[in-house]
Amino acid sequence: MMRYSIRRSRRGPALMATAVALATVAACSNGSPSGAPSPSGGTSVSAAPTSAPPPSPTPTPTPTPTPTRTYPLSTAPRTVPAVADHAPARGPGWKPSPAGGVVLGADSAGLADEGKLIAGELGIPYRGAVAAGPGDVELALGGDGAPESYTLTVDDGRVRISGPDEAGVFYGTRTLKQSVKATGAMPEGTVTDRPAKPQRGFMVDIARKHFTAAWLEDRVREMGDLKLNQLGLHFSDDQGFRIESSSHPEVVSAQHLTKAEVRRILALAASRHITVIPEIDSPGHLGAVIAAHPDLQLVSASGRAPRGAVDISDPDSARIVDDLLREYTGLFPGAYWHLGADEYVALMSQNPEASYPQLARAARAKYGASGRVQDLATGWLNDRAAVVRPTGKTLKAWNDGFFTGGVVSAAKDIEVEYWTGREIGARQPVSYLSAGRKLVNLNDDYLYYVLGEPNDFAYPTGRRIYEQWTPRVLRGSTAVPAKYDAQILGGRFAVWCDLSGAQTQAQVAAGIRTPLAAFAQKVWDAEKPALTWEQFKALAAQVR
Repeated sequence: MMRYSIRRSRRGPALMATAVALATVAACSNGSPSGAPSPSGGTSVSAAPTSAPPPSPTPTPTPTPTPTRTYPLSTAPRTVPAVADHAPARGPGWKPSPAGGVVLGADSAGLADEGKLIAGELGIPYRGAVAAGPGDVELALGGDGAPESYTLTVDDGRVRISGPDEAGVFYGTRTLKQSVKATGAMPEGTVTDRPAKPQRGFMVDIARKHFTAAWLEDRVREMGDLKLNQLGLHFSDDQGFRIESSSHPEVVSAQHLTKAEVRRILALAASRHITVIPEIDSPGHLGAVIAAHPDLQLVSASGRAPRGAVDISDPDSARIVDDLLREYTGLFPGAYWHLGADEYVALMSQNPEASYPQLARAARAKYGASGRVQDLATGWLNDRAAVVRPTGKTLKAWNDGFFTGGVVSAAKDIEVEYWTGREIGARQPVSYLSAGRKLVNLNDDYLYYVLGEPNDFAYPTGRRIYEQWTPRVLRGSTAVPAKYDAQILGGRFAVWCDLSGAQTQAQVAAGIRTPLAAFAQKVWDAEKPALTWEQFKALAAQVR
Protein backbone atom coordinates (compact mmCIF):
# COMPACT_ATOMS: atom_id res chain seq x y z
CA MET A 1 0.00 0.00 0.00
CA MET A 2 1.37 3.43 -0.89
CA ARG A 3 2.01 5.71 2.07
CA TYR A 4 2.33 9.50 1.67
CA SER A 5 3.64 11.92 4.42
CA ILE A 6 2.51 15.46 3.56
CA ARG A 7 3.39 18.39 5.88
CA ARG A 8 2.26 22.05 5.55
CA SER A 9 4.14 25.21 6.79
CA ARG A 10 2.53 26.50 9.95
CA ARG A 11 1.32 30.15 10.20
CA GLY A 12 0.96 31.39 13.83
CA PRO A 13 0.41 34.49 16.07
CA ALA A 14 4.12 35.33 16.22
CA LEU A 15 4.28 36.21 12.55
CA MET A 16 1.14 38.40 12.84
CA ALA A 17 2.55 40.30 15.86
CA THR A 18 5.76 40.99 14.04
CA ALA A 19 3.87 42.50 11.12
CA VAL A 20 1.91 44.80 13.42
CA ALA A 21 5.01 45.98 15.35
CA LEU A 22 6.83 46.84 12.16
CA ALA A 23 3.93 49.01 10.94
CA THR A 24 4.95 52.17 12.95
CA VAL A 25 3.93 55.53 11.48
CA ALA A 26 6.33 58.55 11.47
CA ALA A 27 5.13 61.65 13.47
CA CYS A 28 4.81 65.20 12.18
CA SER A 29 5.88 66.50 8.84
CA ASN A 30 9.02 68.06 10.43
CA GLY A 31 10.08 64.68 11.43
CA SER A 32 9.63 65.24 15.15
CA PRO A 33 8.71 62.26 17.05
CA SER A 34 5.24 61.98 18.33
CA GLY A 35 4.78 64.14 21.54
CA ALA A 36 7.44 66.76 20.66
CA PRO A 37 6.45 70.55 20.91
CA SER A 38 4.65 71.80 17.85
CA PRO A 39 5.63 75.00 16.11
CA SER A 40 2.46 76.73 17.46
CA GLY A 41 3.64 76.16 21.04
CA GLY A 42 1.21 73.38 21.73
CA THR A 43 2.49 70.39 23.45
CA SER A 44 1.92 66.74 22.30
CA VAL A 45 1.89 63.79 24.60
CA SER A 46 5.06 61.76 24.25
CA ALA A 47 4.57 57.95 24.23
CA ALA A 48 7.20 55.61 25.64
CA PRO A 49 9.27 53.90 22.89
CA THR A 50 8.18 50.33 21.95
CA SER A 51 10.80 47.54 21.40
CA ALA A 52 9.55 45.09 18.67
CA PRO A 53 10.44 41.32 19.03
CA PRO A 54 12.83 39.86 16.37
CA PRO A 55 11.14 38.05 13.48
CA SER A 56 10.76 34.22 13.75
CA PRO A 57 13.00 32.27 11.33
CA THR A 58 11.24 30.87 8.26
CA PRO A 59 10.76 27.07 8.82
CA THR A 60 12.57 24.67 6.46
CA PRO A 61 10.00 22.79 4.26
CA THR A 62 9.80 19.05 4.83
CA PRO A 63 10.19 17.24 1.44
CA THR A 64 7.43 14.95 0.28
CA PRO A 65 8.92 11.40 0.17
CA THR A 66 8.88 9.26 -2.96
CA PRO A 67 6.00 6.78 -2.69
CA THR A 68 7.18 3.29 -1.67
CA ARG A 69 5.61 -0.19 -1.68
CA THR A 70 5.93 -2.80 1.04
CA TYR A 71 6.06 -6.41 -0.24
CA PRO A 72 5.32 -9.55 1.74
CA LEU A 73 7.79 -12.41 1.65
CA SER A 74 7.48 -14.28 -1.63
CA THR A 75 6.25 -17.86 -1.90
CA ALA A 76 7.69 -20.72 -3.96
CA PRO A 77 6.85 -20.80 -7.67
CA ARG A 78 3.93 -23.03 -8.68
CA THR A 79 5.45 -25.75 -10.86
CA VAL A 80 5.23 -29.46 -11.71
CA PRO A 81 7.39 -30.97 -10.43
CA ALA A 82 7.74 -28.77 -7.36
CA VAL A 83 11.09 -27.09 -6.79
CA ALA A 84 13.30 -28.55 -4.08
CA ASP A 85 14.02 -25.29 -2.24
CA HIS A 86 12.96 -21.65 -2.47
CA ALA A 87 14.52 -18.92 -0.33
CA PRO A 88 11.86 -16.18 -0.15
CA ALA A 89 12.55 -12.47 -0.43
CA ARG A 90 10.64 -9.20 -0.54
CA GLY A 91 10.12 -7.68 -3.93
CA PRO A 92 7.87 -7.48 -6.95
CA GLY A 93 9.22 -10.60 -8.67
CA TRP A 94 9.68 -10.70 -12.43
CA LYS A 95 7.24 -10.51 -15.32
CA PRO A 96 7.93 -10.67 -19.04
CA SER A 97 7.96 -7.22 -20.60
CA PRO A 98 8.91 -5.76 -23.97
CA ALA A 99 11.87 -4.05 -22.31
CA GLY A 100 13.37 -7.33 -21.16
CA GLY A 101 15.01 -10.12 -23.11
CA VAL A 102 17.05 -13.31 -22.76
CA VAL A 103 20.82 -12.96 -22.64
CA LEU A 104 23.75 -15.31 -22.09
CA GLY A 105 26.38 -14.96 -19.39
CA ALA A 106 30.11 -15.17 -19.90
CA ASP A 107 31.41 -18.44 -21.40
CA SER A 108 27.85 -19.69 -21.89
CA ALA A 109 27.48 -19.75 -25.68
CA GLY A 110 26.35 -23.38 -25.45
CA LEU A 111 23.05 -22.17 -23.98
CA ALA A 112 21.92 -20.45 -27.17
CA ASP A 113 19.28 -23.11 -27.91
CA GLU A 114 17.88 -22.92 -24.40
CA GLY A 115 17.86 -19.12 -24.59
CA LYS A 116 16.04 -18.98 -27.91
CA LEU A 117 13.47 -21.52 -26.71
CA ILE A 118 12.53 -19.73 -23.50
CA ALA A 119 12.55 -16.33 -25.22
CA GLY A 120 10.02 -17.57 -27.75
CA GLU A 121 7.88 -19.17 -25.05
CA LEU A 122 7.81 -15.97 -22.98
CA GLY A 123 7.33 -13.69 -25.96
CA ILE A 124 10.47 -11.62 -25.33
CA PRO A 125 13.52 -11.08 -27.57
CA TYR A 126 16.64 -13.24 -27.52
CA ARG A 127 19.72 -10.99 -27.46
CA GLY A 128 22.57 -13.48 -27.05
CA ALA A 129 25.87 -12.83 -25.32
CA VAL A 130 25.38 -9.27 -24.06
CA ALA A 131 25.37 -7.82 -20.55
CA ALA A 132 22.14 -8.28 -18.63
CA GLY A 133 20.01 -5.20 -18.14
CA PRO A 134 16.75 -4.30 -16.41
CA GLY A 135 14.01 -6.86 -17.00
CA ASP A 136 16.34 -9.46 -18.55
CA VAL A 137 16.63 -13.20 -18.07
CA GLU A 138 20.28 -14.26 -17.96
CA LEU A 139 21.36 -17.86 -18.56
CA ALA A 140 24.82 -18.91 -17.42
CA LEU A 141 26.96 -22.02 -17.06
CA GLY A 142 29.02 -22.45 -13.92
CA GLY A 143 29.07 -23.65 -10.35
CA ASP A 144 29.83 -26.89 -8.61
CA GLY A 145 26.33 -28.31 -8.23
CA ALA A 146 25.19 -31.83 -9.01
CA PRO A 147 24.41 -32.82 -12.61
CA GLU A 148 21.09 -31.35 -13.83
CA SER A 149 20.93 -28.91 -10.90
CA TYR A 150 20.32 -25.19 -11.22
CA THR A 151 19.94 -21.98 -9.26
CA LEU A 152 17.33 -19.40 -10.27
CA THR A 153 17.47 -15.96 -8.65
CA VAL A 154 14.97 -13.12 -9.04
CA ASP A 155 16.30 -9.80 -7.77
CA ASP A 156 16.34 -6.17 -8.86
CA GLY A 157 13.86 -6.84 -11.65
CA ARG A 158 16.02 -9.51 -13.29
CA VAL A 159 16.21 -13.31 -13.50
CA ARG A 160 19.45 -15.27 -13.48
CA ILE A 161 19.49 -19.03 -14.11
CA SER A 162 22.78 -20.84 -13.67
CA GLY A 163 23.90 -24.43 -13.45
CA PRO A 164 26.93 -26.68 -13.93
CA ASP A 165 25.55 -28.15 -17.17
CA GLU A 166 23.18 -27.22 -19.96
CA ALA A 167 20.51 -29.64 -18.74
CA GLY A 168 20.29 -27.91 -15.37
CA VAL A 169 19.92 -24.48 -16.93
CA PHE A 170 17.25 -25.88 -19.25
CA TYR A 171 15.29 -27.18 -16.26
CA GLY A 172 15.57 -23.73 -14.71
CA THR A 173 13.90 -22.29 -17.79
CA ARG A 174 11.10 -24.84 -17.37
CA THR A 175 10.53 -23.58 -13.84
CA LEU A 176 10.40 -20.00 -15.11
CA LYS A 177 8.01 -20.91 -17.93
CA GLN A 178 5.59 -22.77 -15.65
CA SER A 179 5.60 -20.10 -12.96
CA VAL A 180 4.78 -17.39 -15.49
CA LYS A 181 2.05 -19.55 -16.95
CA ALA A 182 0.57 -20.21 -13.50
CA THR A 183 0.65 -16.69 -12.03
CA GLY A 184 2.02 -14.35 -14.68
CA ALA A 185 5.27 -13.88 -12.76
CA MET A 186 8.32 -15.49 -11.20
CA PRO A 187 8.46 -14.70 -7.47
CA GLU A 188 11.30 -12.81 -5.82
CA GLY A 189 13.94 -14.97 -4.16
CA THR A 190 16.20 -17.90 -5.02
CA VAL A 191 15.30 -21.40 -6.21
CA THR A 192 17.87 -24.13 -5.63
CA ASP A 193 16.79 -27.29 -7.38
CA ARG A 194 18.03 -30.72 -8.46
CA PRO A 195 16.46 -34.10 -9.30
CA ALA A 196 16.16 -36.88 -6.75
CA LYS A 197 16.86 -39.54 -9.41
CA PRO A 198 19.12 -39.45 -12.48
CA GLN A 199 16.85 -41.57 -14.73
CA ARG A 200 13.34 -40.17 -15.20
CA GLY A 201 11.65 -41.66 -18.19
CA PHE A 202 8.65 -42.37 -20.36
CA MET A 203 8.42 -45.45 -22.60
CA VAL A 204 6.16 -46.11 -25.58
CA ASP A 205 5.42 -49.45 -27.21
CA ILE A 206 5.51 -48.30 -30.82
CA ALA A 207 5.81 -51.90 -32.06
CA ARG A 208 2.29 -53.14 -31.33
CA LYS A 209 0.75 -49.79 -32.30
CA HIS A 210 2.11 -47.32 -34.82
CA PHE A 211 2.55 -43.83 -33.40
CA THR A 212 3.35 -41.01 -35.77
CA ALA A 213 6.53 -38.97 -35.53
CA ALA A 214 4.45 -35.88 -34.76
CA TRP A 215 2.79 -37.63 -31.82
CA LEU A 216 6.15 -38.69 -30.42
CA GLU A 217 7.53 -35.17 -30.85
CA ASP A 218 4.61 -33.79 -28.85
CA ARG A 219 5.46 -36.23 -26.06
CA VAL A 220 9.09 -35.08 -26.15
CA ARG A 221 7.98 -31.48 -25.60
CA GLU A 222 5.70 -32.57 -22.78
CA MET A 223 8.50 -34.57 -21.17
CA GLY A 224 10.91 -31.65 -21.34
CA ASP A 225 8.53 -29.39 -19.45
CA LEU A 226 8.16 -32.10 -16.78
CA LYS A 227 11.96 -32.42 -16.45
CA LEU A 228 11.93 -36.05 -17.67
CA ASN A 229 15.13 -37.11 -19.41
CA GLN A 230 14.62 -40.53 -21.07
CA LEU A 231 12.31 -41.69 -23.86
CA GLY A 232 12.15 -45.46 -24.35
CA LEU A 233 11.11 -46.77 -27.77
CA HIS A 234 10.10 -50.44 -27.80
CA PHE A 235 10.03 -50.75 -31.59
CA SER A 236 10.16 -54.50 -32.21
CA ASP A 237 7.58 -57.06 -31.06
CA ASP A 238 5.28 -59.77 -32.29
CA GLN A 239 2.82 -57.36 -33.93
CA GLY A 240 5.27 -55.12 -35.71
CA PHE A 241 8.73 -53.79 -36.42
CA ARG A 242 8.37 -50.03 -36.73
CA ILE A 243 11.63 -48.42 -37.87
CA GLU A 244 13.02 -48.49 -41.39
CA SER A 245 15.85 -51.02 -41.84
CA SER A 246 18.54 -51.32 -44.48
CA SER A 247 20.02 -54.59 -43.18
CA HIS A 248 16.70 -56.46 -43.01
CA PRO A 249 13.95 -54.47 -44.76
CA GLU A 250 11.87 -57.65 -44.93
CA VAL A 251 11.06 -57.48 -41.21
CA VAL A 252 9.73 -53.89 -41.25
CA SER A 253 5.97 -53.30 -40.94
CA ALA A 254 4.06 -51.29 -43.53
CA GLN A 255 3.39 -48.56 -40.97
CA HIS A 256 6.72 -47.46 -39.57
CA LEU A 257 8.98 -44.52 -38.84
CA THR A 258 11.53 -43.63 -41.46
CA LYS A 259 15.10 -43.05 -40.33
CA ALA A 260 14.69 -39.40 -41.28
CA GLU A 261 11.73 -39.16 -38.89
CA VAL A 262 13.74 -40.90 -36.18
CA ARG A 263 16.58 -38.42 -36.61
CA ARG A 264 14.10 -35.56 -36.33
CA ILE A 265 12.77 -37.03 -33.06
CA LEU A 266 16.32 -37.51 -31.81
CA ALA A 267 17.22 -33.90 -32.57
CA LEU A 268 14.19 -32.57 -30.75
CA ALA A 269 14.88 -34.87 -27.80
CA ALA A 270 18.48 -33.68 -27.61
CA SER A 271 17.30 -30.06 -27.51
CA ARG A 272 15.19 -30.98 -24.46
CA HIS A 273 18.07 -32.97 -22.88
CA ILE A 274 16.21 -36.24 -23.37
CA THR A 275 18.05 -39.46 -24.23
CA VAL A 276 16.20 -41.90 -26.48
CA ILE A 277 16.57 -45.54 -25.37
CA PRO A 278 15.86 -48.02 -28.19
CA GLU A 279 14.84 -51.61 -27.51
CA ILE A 280 14.94 -54.66 -29.74
CA ASP A 281 13.45 -57.28 -27.45
CA SER A 282 14.94 -60.74 -27.81
CA PRO A 283 14.87 -63.76 -27.74
CA GLY A 284 11.13 -63.40 -27.11
CA HIS A 285 8.82 -60.84 -28.73
CA LEU A 286 10.36 -61.32 -32.18
CA GLY A 287 7.18 -62.26 -34.03
CA ALA A 288 7.74 -59.65 -36.73
CA VAL A 289 11.17 -61.13 -37.46
CA ILE A 290 9.81 -64.68 -37.43
CA ALA A 291 7.07 -63.69 -39.88
CA ALA A 292 9.81 -62.94 -42.42
CA HIS A 293 12.02 -65.84 -41.29
CA PRO A 294 9.74 -68.69 -40.16
CA ASP A 295 12.68 -71.08 -39.96
CA LEU A 296 13.79 -69.28 -36.78
CA GLN A 297 10.60 -70.22 -34.89
CA LEU A 298 11.06 -72.14 -31.63
CA VAL A 299 9.08 -75.38 -31.58
CA SER A 300 8.35 -77.47 -28.49
CA ALA A 301 8.61 -81.24 -28.18
CA SER A 302 4.86 -81.45 -28.67
CA GLY A 303 5.00 -79.37 -31.85
CA ARG A 304 3.80 -76.14 -30.26
CA ALA A 305 5.21 -72.94 -31.78
CA PRO A 306 5.02 -70.20 -29.10
CA ARG A 307 4.46 -66.79 -30.60
CA GLY A 308 7.48 -64.53 -30.88
CA ALA A 309 10.12 -66.94 -29.54
CA VAL A 310 13.11 -67.65 -31.75
CA ASP A 311 15.13 -70.84 -31.43
CA ILE A 312 18.27 -69.66 -29.62
CA SER A 313 20.04 -72.91 -30.45
CA ASP A 314 19.96 -71.85 -34.14
CA PRO A 315 22.94 -69.60 -35.04
CA ASP A 316 20.83 -67.83 -37.66
CA SER A 317 18.65 -66.37 -34.91
CA ALA A 318 21.65 -64.62 -33.39
CA ARG A 319 22.96 -63.54 -36.79
CA ILE A 320 19.79 -61.61 -37.74
CA VAL A 321 19.37 -59.99 -34.31
CA ASP A 322 23.02 -58.93 -34.30
CA ASP A 323 22.66 -57.41 -37.77
CA LEU A 324 19.80 -55.30 -36.45
CA LEU A 325 21.68 -54.33 -33.29
CA ARG A 326 24.66 -53.10 -35.29
CA GLU A 327 22.43 -51.13 -37.63
CA TYR A 328 20.41 -49.35 -34.97
CA THR A 329 23.20 -48.63 -32.51
CA GLY A 330 24.52 -46.45 -35.32
CA LEU A 331 21.18 -44.67 -35.71
CA PHE A 332 20.68 -43.96 -32.01
CA PRO A 333 23.58 -41.98 -30.48
CA GLY A 334 22.29 -42.04 -26.90
CA ALA A 335 24.04 -43.52 -23.89
CA TYR A 336 21.70 -46.51 -23.39
CA TRP A 337 20.53 -49.66 -25.16
CA HIS A 338 17.74 -51.97 -24.00
CA LEU A 339 18.29 -55.66 -24.78
CA GLY A 340 14.82 -56.85 -23.69
CA ALA A 341 15.19 -60.49 -22.54
CA ASP A 342 11.72 -60.76 -20.93
CA GLU A 343 9.09 -63.47 -21.27
CA TYR A 344 11.08 -65.99 -23.28
CA VAL A 345 8.41 -68.67 -23.47
CA ALA A 346 10.79 -71.60 -23.09
CA LEU A 347 11.63 -70.39 -19.59
CA MET A 348 7.99 -69.87 -18.68
CA SER A 349 7.46 -73.62 -18.92
CA GLN A 350 7.39 -75.74 -15.75
CA ASN A 351 10.12 -77.97 -17.21
CA PRO A 352 12.02 -76.16 -19.98
CA GLU A 353 14.44 -79.05 -20.56
CA ALA A 354 11.63 -81.50 -21.20
CA SER A 355 9.50 -79.09 -23.24
CA TYR A 356 12.36 -77.89 -25.44
CA PRO A 357 14.93 -80.71 -25.69
CA GLN A 358 16.87 -79.04 -28.51
CA LEU A 359 17.59 -76.09 -26.20
CA ALA A 360 18.62 -78.44 -23.42
CA ARG A 361 21.06 -80.22 -25.74
CA ALA A 362 22.55 -76.94 -26.89
CA ALA A 363 22.96 -75.79 -23.26
CA ARG A 364 24.84 -78.96 -22.28
CA ALA A 365 27.00 -78.77 -25.40
CA LYS A 366 28.01 -75.19 -24.61
CA TYR A 367 28.19 -75.22 -20.80
CA GLY A 368 28.76 -78.84 -19.83
CA ALA A 369 26.57 -81.43 -18.17
CA SER A 370 25.13 -78.90 -15.71
CA GLY A 371 24.04 -76.52 -18.44
CA ARG A 372 20.32 -75.75 -18.58
CA VAL A 373 17.98 -73.76 -20.81
CA GLN A 374 18.29 -70.75 -18.50
CA ASP A 375 22.06 -70.81 -19.07
CA LEU A 376 21.53 -70.81 -22.81
CA ALA A 377 19.18 -67.82 -22.46
CA THR A 378 21.66 -66.01 -20.20
CA GLY A 379 24.42 -66.71 -22.70
CA TRP A 380 22.19 -65.22 -25.40
CA LEU A 381 21.77 -62.04 -23.32
CA ASN A 382 25.50 -61.78 -22.69
CA ASP A 383 26.31 -62.34 -26.37
CA ARG A 384 23.93 -59.56 -27.44
CA ALA A 385 25.44 -57.30 -24.78
CA ALA A 386 28.87 -58.02 -26.26
CA VAL A 387 27.66 -56.78 -29.65
CA VAL A 388 26.44 -53.45 -28.22
CA ARG A 389 29.09 -52.88 -25.53
CA PRO A 390 31.84 -51.57 -27.88
CA THR A 391 29.60 -48.56 -28.63
CA GLY A 392 30.01 -47.47 -25.00
CA LYS A 393 26.28 -47.61 -24.28
CA THR A 394 24.94 -48.60 -20.87
CA LEU A 395 23.00 -51.85 -21.21
CA LYS A 396 19.56 -52.66 -19.83
CA ALA A 397 17.34 -55.76 -19.66
CA TRP A 398 14.01 -56.68 -18.06
CA ASN A 399 14.18 -58.31 -14.63
CA ASP A 400 12.72 -61.65 -15.78
CA GLY A 401 15.75 -62.09 -18.03
CA PHE A 402 18.03 -62.50 -14.99
CA PHE A 403 18.34 -65.90 -13.31
CA THR A 404 20.06 -67.33 -10.25
CA GLY A 405 21.67 -70.68 -9.65
CA GLY A 406 22.87 -71.27 -13.17
CA VAL A 407 26.22 -72.02 -14.68
CA VAL A 408 26.17 -68.61 -16.39
CA SER A 409 25.30 -65.24 -14.86
CA ALA A 410 24.18 -62.09 -16.63
CA ALA A 411 26.96 -59.56 -17.12
CA LYS A 412 27.36 -57.25 -14.14
CA ASP A 413 27.13 -54.08 -16.18
CA ILE A 414 23.55 -54.73 -17.33
CA GLU A 415 21.03 -52.60 -15.45
CA VAL A 416 17.84 -54.29 -14.28
CA GLU A 417 14.57 -52.77 -15.52
CA TYR A 418 12.24 -54.12 -12.82
CA TRP A 419 8.66 -54.39 -14.01
CA THR A 420 7.00 -57.51 -12.64
CA GLY A 421 6.80 -60.19 -10.02
CA ARG A 422 4.30 -62.31 -11.95
CA GLU A 423 6.68 -64.66 -13.74
CA ILE A 424 7.33 -68.27 -12.76
CA GLY A 425 9.96 -68.29 -10.05
CA ALA A 426 9.57 -64.55 -9.57
CA ARG A 427 12.28 -62.92 -7.49
CA GLN A 428 11.78 -60.11 -5.03
CA PRO A 429 13.54 -56.83 -5.88
CA VAL A 430 15.85 -57.21 -2.89
CA SER A 431 17.28 -60.32 -4.55
CA TYR A 432 18.73 -58.13 -7.30
CA LEU A 433 19.69 -55.27 -5.01
CA SER A 434 21.47 -57.43 -2.48
CA ALA A 435 23.55 -58.84 -5.34
CA GLY A 436 24.71 -55.31 -6.10
CA ARG A 437 22.54 -54.74 -9.17
CA LYS A 438 21.34 -51.27 -10.14
CA LEU A 439 17.62 -51.04 -10.86
CA VAL A 440 15.21 -48.79 -12.71
CA ASN A 441 11.61 -48.91 -11.48
CA LEU A 442 8.80 -49.78 -13.94
CA ASN A 443 6.43 -51.24 -11.34
CA ASP A 444 3.54 -52.62 -13.42
CA ASP A 445 1.08 -52.05 -10.56
CA TYR A 446 1.54 -48.28 -10.82
CA LEU A 447 3.44 -47.29 -13.94
CA TYR A 448 1.85 -49.36 -16.72
CA TYR A 449 -0.73 -47.84 -19.05
CA VAL A 450 -1.86 -50.96 -20.98
CA LEU A 451 -4.24 -50.40 -23.86
CA GLY A 452 -7.46 -52.34 -23.47
CA GLU A 453 -6.69 -53.10 -19.78
CA PRO A 454 -6.04 -56.86 -20.24
CA ASN A 455 -4.85 -59.21 -17.45
CA ASP A 456 -6.35 -57.07 -14.67
CA PHE A 457 -4.45 -53.94 -15.68
CA ALA A 458 -6.30 -50.66 -15.13
CA TYR A 459 -5.49 -47.27 -16.62
CA PRO A 460 -3.65 -45.29 -13.90
CA THR A 461 -5.25 -41.99 -12.98
CA GLY A 462 -2.10 -40.67 -11.34
CA ARG A 463 -3.57 -40.50 -7.86
CA ARG A 464 -2.04 -43.81 -6.69
CA ILE A 465 1.32 -42.79 -8.10
CA TYR A 466 1.13 -39.45 -6.33
CA GLU A 467 -0.08 -40.74 -2.98
CA GLN A 468 1.50 -44.21 -2.71
CA TRP A 469 4.35 -44.81 -5.13
CA THR A 470 8.01 -43.90 -4.71
CA PRO A 471 11.06 -45.18 -6.62
CA ARG A 472 11.62 -47.64 -3.76
CA VAL A 473 8.21 -49.25 -4.37
CA LEU A 474 9.46 -51.72 -6.97
CA ARG A 475 6.96 -54.53 -6.62
CA GLY A 476 3.40 -54.28 -5.35
CA SER A 477 3.01 -51.44 -2.86
CA THR A 478 5.85 -52.29 -0.45
CA ALA A 479 9.03 -50.21 -0.49
CA VAL A 480 12.42 -51.86 -0.30
CA PRO A 481 14.68 -50.80 2.61
CA ALA A 482 16.10 -47.28 2.41
CA LYS A 483 19.66 -48.62 2.34
CA TYR A 484 19.10 -49.61 -1.29
CA ASP A 485 17.92 -46.19 -2.41
CA ALA A 486 21.17 -45.26 -4.19
CA GLN A 487 20.98 -48.43 -6.31
CA ILE A 488 17.55 -47.44 -7.60
CA LEU A 489 18.43 -45.12 -10.44
CA GLY A 490 14.93 -43.84 -11.12
CA GLY A 491 11.83 -44.96 -12.94
CA ARG A 492 9.90 -44.96 -16.20
CA PHE A 493 6.20 -44.62 -16.96
CA ALA A 494 5.25 -47.01 -19.76
CA VAL A 495 2.55 -47.24 -22.42
CA TRP A 496 1.98 -50.80 -23.65
CA CYS A 497 -0.27 -51.49 -26.64
CA ASP A 498 -1.44 -55.05 -25.99
CA LEU A 499 -4.84 -54.27 -27.53
CA SER A 500 -3.70 -51.63 -29.95
CA GLY A 501 -7.12 -50.60 -31.21
CA ALA A 502 -8.51 -49.89 -27.74
CA GLN A 503 -7.48 -46.23 -27.88
CA THR A 504 -6.50 -43.71 -30.52
CA GLN A 505 -3.26 -41.74 -30.33
CA ALA A 506 -5.20 -38.74 -29.04
CA GLN A 507 -6.88 -40.83 -26.34
CA VAL A 508 -3.52 -42.19 -25.21
CA ALA A 509 -2.08 -38.66 -25.00
CA ALA A 510 -5.04 -37.48 -22.94
CA GLY A 511 -5.06 -40.57 -20.74
CA ILE A 512 -1.41 -40.36 -19.73
CA ARG A 513 -1.28 -36.60 -19.21
CA THR A 514 -2.05 -36.45 -15.49
CA PRO A 515 -0.38 -39.77 -14.51
CA LEU A 516 2.80 -38.66 -16.26
CA ALA A 517 2.78 -35.42 -14.25
CA ALA A 518 2.33 -37.36 -11.00
CA PHE A 519 5.20 -39.66 -11.96
CA ALA A 520 7.45 -36.69 -12.81
CA GLN A 521 6.79 -35.20 -9.38
CA LYS A 522 7.85 -38.40 -7.60
CA VAL A 523 11.12 -38.97 -9.48
CA TRP A 524 12.21 -35.31 -9.23
CA ASP A 525 11.38 -34.61 -5.59
CA ALA A 526 12.12 -37.24 -2.94
CA GLU A 527 10.03 -35.48 -0.29
CA LYS A 528 6.35 -36.11 0.37
CA PRO A 529 4.38 -33.70 -1.83
CA ALA A 530 3.07 -30.63 -0.07
CA LEU A 531 -0.12 -30.42 -2.13
CA THR A 532 -3.13 -32.69 -1.87
CA TRP A 533 -3.94 -34.75 -4.93
CA GLU A 534 -6.77 -32.43 -5.95
CA GLN A 535 -4.51 -29.39 -5.59
CA PHE A 536 -1.77 -31.07 -7.59
CA LYS A 537 -4.14 -32.15 -10.34
CA ALA A 538 -5.47 -28.61 -10.68
CA LEU A 539 -1.94 -27.19 -10.77
CA ALA A 540 -0.79 -29.74 -13.37
CA ALA A 541 -3.66 -28.66 -15.60
CA GLN A 542 -2.84 -24.97 -15.06
CA VAL A 543 0.87 -24.90 -15.78
CA ARG A 544 0.99 -27.15 -18.87
